[in-house]
Amino acid sequence: MKHCTIIGISDSRDQWFPPEILDIVSEGKVFSGGKRHHEIMEKYLPAQCRWIDIVVPLSDVFEKYKEHDDVVIFASGDPLFYGFAATVQRECPECDIEVFPSFNSLQMLAHRMCLPYQDMHVVSLTGRPWDKLDEALISGERMIGCLTDRNKTPNAIWSRMMEYGYDNYKMTVGENLGNESTESVGEFYENKEYAVPNCIILQKTAEKKRPFGIPESEFHLLDGRVNMITKMPIRLLSLSMLDLRNSRSFWDVGFCTGSVSIEAKLQFPHLAITAFEIREEGRELMRLNSQKFGTPGITAVIGDFLEQDLSQYPVPEAIFIGGHGGRLKEMIQKLKKVMTSDCCIVFNSVSEESRQMFEDAIVEIGMQITKCTRMAIDEHNPIYIMQAREKK
Repeated sequence: MKHCTIIGISDSRDQWFPPEILDIVSEGKVFSGGKRHHEIMEKYLPAQCRWIDIVVPLSDVFEKYKEHDDVVIFASGDPLFYGFAATVQRECPECDIEVFPSFNSLQMLAHRMCLPYQDMHVVSLTGRPWDKLDEALISGERMIGCLTDRNKTPNAIWSRMMEYGYDNYKMTVGENLGNESTESVGEFYENKEYAVPNCIILQKTAEKKRPFGIPESEFHLLDGRVNMITKMPIRLLSLSMLDLRNSRSFWDVGFCTGSVSIEAKLQFPHLAITAFEIREEGRELMRLNSQKFGTPGITAVIGDFLEQDLSQYPVPEAIFIGGHGGRLKEMIQKLKKVMTSDCCIVFNSVSEESRQMFEDAIVEIGMQITKCTRMAIDEHNPIYIMQAREKK
C-alpha cells in the first residue's frame, strides 16, 4: 500500500460529506473499515468495489492492504485521536497517509452537554489498562473524558471510582453518538445497561484530600503494631532519595502495610508500582489502605520474593527495600538481574548489622552507596536512609 485515505465518520446512518470526500469515495476501488463502518457506508460505495474488514489479527488486514496501491479506510471520529491512523503509521511507515477527520465521540458528547472542553483530560480505556484513569483521578483532574470498551463500561468505571473513594465526580454518558434513532445522553445511573459504543465525561464536584505525608496512625496496621510501619519523615526522605518523578516503574519489596507504595502513588500517580510482601496479611492491608487513601493500580504480589518469577512485572527503575527477613544479600542479587542500569535502591537500616549487610551486598554487585542520612524520630533508635546506584 503506497497511499491511503482515512476518512472519519460518525454513527449517523445519513452521512454528509463535502465534494472532496465524495470524489474520493466515488473514484475508490478498495475500501476498508470495521463491520459497523461497512453497514453505514455500504450505500455510498461504488459498484464492484472491494471491502476489507478490519478484524483481528491486524497483521492479516495489512497483508491484504499490501496487495493494493491505494486504499480508502473509514474510521470513527478523528482517525488521529486514539484512532486507526496511528496503527497505519506504525504498520506502514512508508505509506503516504491523507486524513479527513470528523468529530470524535468525546467532542460530540461535550457538544451535546454544551460543555466547553478545552481543559478536558482525555483517557482511553479501549483495550487499555486502568492506569491512565487512575492517574487522572489521583491527580484530581477537573474534567476527564473517557473512551470505553465492552469491559471497561460506565458501570465498571463507576464501581472502581467508588471502591477507591472517588465519589467527587459527576458522570455523564453518551451512547451511540451521531445515530439519529438510538443516540442518548444523560447522567449515569448505576446498573443501567448502556449501549455500545459509548463514552463518558467526568466533572469534578468537590476536592478530594490528597495528603503529603500520612501519619502512621491513619494506616491499617499489621496486628495493630505501629512499629511495623515506616515512619512518615523516614518515608518521605526515602521517596526523595528514590527520585520517582523521573521513573516509570517502582518496586516496593517487603511492603507490610503498603505505606511507602501508597505515599509514592499519591505523589507520583504516573508510577507503575509493584509491591512484594511475604506475609499473606499484606494482601488485605494493601487493599484496605489503598481504598482508604484512594490509590488504585498498585500491584501487590504475595509470597517469598526469592521464589517469584520477576519477568512478568515492569522492569524497576527505582527500588525500596522495606523488609528482607535476613536474606538481604540474596534479595539484592536477584534484583540486580532485572533492574535497569540506572536504577537506584533505597534501604532503611535500623541496626549497624543491617547497614553493613546492605553495604557489602551493594559492593558485591558492583554498585556503590551514593547517599546516606542518619535520622532519629522521637524516642526511636536512629535509622540510616541509604541510596545505592551504579558506579560511574
